Amino acid sequence: MDASRDPKRIVKPPMSFGKKRWTEIDKKVAFTFFILHFLCIFAPFQMNRGALSICFTLFIITGLFGITISYHRNLSHKSFKIPKWLEYSFSYCGVHAFQGDPINWVSTHRYHHQFVDTEQDPHSPIHGFWFSYITWFLYKRNGSIGEMIGRHRKLDNACDLEKQTFYRFIRQTYVLHPIALALILYGIGGFSYFIWGTCVRTVMLLHTTYLVNSLCHMWGKQPWKTNDLSTNNWCMSFLAFGEGWHNNHHAFEYSARMGIEWWQYDPGWYVIVFLQAIGVATHVKLPSETHKNKLAKEYLKEAFL
Repeated sequence: MDASRDPKRIVKPPMSFGKKRWTEIDKKVAFTFFILHFLCIFAPFQMNRGALSICFTLFIITGLFGITISYHRNLSHKSFKIPKWLEYSFSYCGVHAFQGDPINWVSTHRYHHQFVDTEQDPHSPIHGFWFSYITWFLYKRNGSIGEMIGRHRKLDNACDLEKQTFYRFIRQTYVLHPIALALILYGIGGFSYFIWGTCVRTVMLLHTTYLVNSLCHMWGKQPWKTNDLSTNNWCMSFLAFGEGWHNNHHAFEYSARMGIEWWQYDPGWYVIVFLQAIGVATHVKLPSETHKNKLAKEYLKEAFL
C-alpha cells in the first residue's frame, strides 16, 4: 500500500508562523540560517576543484560519520558499541554538521520516537509539511511544542550523555567549533573554501536531514505496521546515507541496519559492517526474524481488512 494514500494523512492546519512569539534565541537561529543560505549565492562564482572537493569530503565526514552513524545510530539508539575514543571522534564530526550538540540532538530525536506523529512530536507532520521540514525548531516556546521542548531542556531522556564530561563540554562550547572550522577553511583556501566547505555543505546537509524528518513521514511505502506515518523513500536514502528507509527504522529503531533488504542502499550500515569486521564495533543490533514477521503480518492483516 502506498502510504501517501493512507486516510490518516489528513493533517491539521499548520501552526500560524505569523503569530509566533519570537524569542532572542529564535532570532539568532533564524539569522544564522538566513546568513548561511544568503552566502550560498556566491557559490557559483567561487567554484573550483579544491572547493568542491572539500565540500564533498566534509559532507561525507559530517553527514555520514557525524549525523547518521554517530548522532543517530550510535548515540540516539545505541544500535552498536565502539570504543570511547572513536565514539567521541565520530560525534565531534557531527558537531560540525551545525545541527546542534550531541545532547540536544539526541534528546530531540528520542522525543520524536516517543511521541512520533503526535502533538508532542518535535517535528510532527500533523502541523503541515513546512513545520516538519524547517520551522519546527523556531517553535520552542509556543503551545504543546513549547511544553515538550521545555521538558527536553531538562535533557531527562539523554542522561547517559549528560553524565559524560566530553558531551557537556561540547554543549557549553558548541558554537565555537563550527566557527573554528570555518576559519581554518578560510585560512587554507580562502573565500571559496569557506563558501563551499562551510555554507554550501552545511545548507545541503541541513536540508537533507529536514527532508527525512518531513518527506519520510508523508510520501513513500510502508512495508511494516508501525502505527505512525513513517515511510520508506528510496530517493532520500541515496541523499541521506540510508536514512530514507524510514519505515524500516521506525519499525526496528534499535537496528544498526536501516536498509533491511539486500538491495536497499545503506552506506551507514556498510561502515558499521566494516567496523565490526575489524573488531572495532561490537554488540551490533539487528531485527530478529520473529519481530519482522510480526510487523509484516500485522500490516498485511490491516491491508486486507
